[in-house]
Amino acid sequence: MAQHDCLQIDADIQVYFCDPQSPWQRGTNENTNRLLRQYSPKGTDLSIHSADEISAVAAALNARPRKTLGWKTPAEALDELLS
Repeated sequence: MAQHDCLQIDADIQVYFCDPQSPWQRGTNENTNRLLRQYSPKGTDLSIHSADEISAVAAALNARPRKTLGWKTPAEALDELLS
């Protein structure tokens, strides 16, 4: 992110960069990658899938409860945050 400093100021959020080769520093990201691998193995060319197929995977993952969100789905957590 070349303009992370502007994002921090404009959105009033903190940006954290993990160290390279340190997957334990980004557990949620690694868990999401694991879930995505259930639909597409590592190295899959996503350009062979339609936008509808990719949207269906996104919808399935966003409807799946997560422990880190208090067993809410990501969609529920986002709705709660935005309301």
